[in-house]
Amino acid sequence: MCGIVGYIGNLQAASVLLNGLKRLEYRGYDSAGISLLEYGKFENLKKVGKVSVLESMFDEHEFNSTLGIAHTRWATHGEPNDVNAHPHQDNSGKISLVHNGIIENYSSLKAQLMKSGYNFLSETDSEVLAVFIGSLYEKFGDFEKAVRLALMEVRGTFGITVLCSDDPDCLIAARRGSPLIFGVGDGEYIVASDASAIIQYTRSVVYLNDNEMAVIRRNGYTTKTIQNEEIIKQVNQIEFELESIEKGGFEHFMLKEIFEQAKTVKDSMRGRLLPDEGKVRLGGLLPVMEQLRNAKRIIITACGTSWHSALVGEYIIESLAQIPVEVEYASEFRYRNPVILPNDLVIAISQSGETADTLAAIREASQKGATVIGIVNVVGSTIARETQAGIYLHAGPEIGVASTKAFTSQIVVLSLIGIMLGRMRNLSATDGKSLVRELMSLPEKIDRMLENTSSILQIAESYKKNKNFLYLGRGYNFPAALEGALKLKEISYIHAEGYPAAEMKHGPIALIDENMPVVFIATKDEIYEKVISNIEEVSARRGKIIAIATEGDESIKKWAKHVIYIPETIPMFIPILAAIPMQLLAYHIAVKLGRDVDKPRNLAKSVTVE
Repeated sequence: MCGIVGYIGNLQAASVLLNGLKRLEYRGYDSAGISLLEYGKFENLKKVGKVSVLESMFDEHEFNSTLGIAHTRWATHGEPNDVNAHPHQDNSGKISLVHNGIIENYSSLKAQLMKSGYNFLSETDSEVLAVFIGSLYEKFGDFEKAVRLALMEVRGTFGITVLCSDDPDCLIAARRGSPLIFGVGDGEYIVASDASAIIQYTRSVVYLNDNEMAVIRRNGYTTKTIQNEEIIKQVNQIEFELESIEKGGFEHFMLKEIFEQAKTVKDSMRGRLLPDEGKVRLGGLLPVMEQLRNAKRIIITACGTSWHSALVGEYIIESLAQIPVEVEYASEFRYRNPVILPNDLVIAISQSGETADTLAAIREASQKGATVIGIVNVVGSTIARETQAGIYLHAGPEIGVASTKAFTSQIVVLSLIGIMLGRMRNLSATDGKSLVRELMSLPEKIDRMLENTSSILQIAESYKKNKNFLYLGRGYNFPAALEGALKLKEISYIHAEGYPAAEMKHGPIALIDENMPVVFIATKDEIYEKVISNIEEVSARRGKIIAIATEGDESIKKWAKHVIYIPETIPMFIPILAAIPMQLLAYHIAVKLGRDVDKPRNLAKSVTVE
């Protein structure tokens, strides 16, 4: 959500900043802007629309500045327009700022500033912060002090980069609740919301924690708290390759990431399986092994797609380890004063590791004494750093806003946790070996599925004009149905709902007629006959049935208008395989409708504000 890039060095800043903004487009935004410090004054270009629109404005200008900041805005305060776009300046024109987050007390600050004679051009809380910093700079004549004092006064969240025209050798970055890192290059520094905007220039990065700031000059940097206490920060190395954030010949990042899932599923279990013993080794959980062994209840908290994987994880862990599991929306967990018991284990799932609600949830759980672990994809993310232990997905950067490969990797990791906890308790070595073998077979099965997807293209063509879909499944496949519906909603803008198949007769069956496509996950398992009964109910009402079925199941063609086959696996791993054709169906429908698949409207990849 929103994107920040800042540069100070020897290169032409405009080029670096524009490249960085393009790398951050996947985060979701509605406007973009750049501020360059050129010959002692700011040159500002900002525009509603895509980064390409902003880039075209540079055709009429030539800048040689080596210092600047840039932003892609996702509107919170104030509608998307040119005036509300970032960067924002103070009244003197000496301060330029870009900001991610929400300043909660901006109204009172604005009233005080207006009373003192300051003016405002936009409707944004971010301009209030810029003007506030400017007022303090006017008072003290010290750029760094003005930023620090302002940040000590504001309530809410921020990731900011700030420039001062009187100090052309300085860029200040600070964060609270909104991710911010900076890359350390050869005589240059690049600040960004995430590493994708930095890796082209350097692999060495410093992660800022909450209430920390970096004062960056051409000859070095200092890091400190906003209370002015100097701190020493570790320089980390970006682990992924530049190629992993390129499309690699695919039309969209989402399609590329769907087709990467054989590899990402394999990578998520690489080095973690002990097939001869039927066990799992998770080195990231070593610090909390005793707590895991003694856990009486597990609470999994997440948002969106991660919440759906958590539901699958609930079924898996309860089945294998016989530990009660509750799944909570992080956005609800953080506000409802949850009951946390001494031996509770809280698992937070977030692809980005920066989801604001999930981060707040783990802080609430930690404060109440729970053991908190994280399942995240982004190395060095805030959740990874604030949990007591955790597991990385190793799925590589996920650029498409609609999560695909992270979902399947999350289920794999939750399966690993289930096997590990089960083997600590009553799961036999024989059963453990069987589970491990089946996990190891999944990448080959995914590869085989992806060799021929032509039938999904045909189904997409048949149903691209439908306004509503139902997705139904039972047991482990109910959460998979929820995820299938979410994918279609996110990128095609078609209304879709996921339900437990047995709940259909308790309401949704009223919607079914000859115009309603119904996607059933109807694989061969112990409740197959029950699902067939639900299919017959839909068929009797002339609903259009699209079945995701087990290879070799010819009988299902009696009821289903379309059948998508997936390889046979054990029930708890079916959601991993079933997710892929549902992702492809959503993708192809969206493409046929002309949607912006990688950057769907109103959505952000990482939701870092409430």
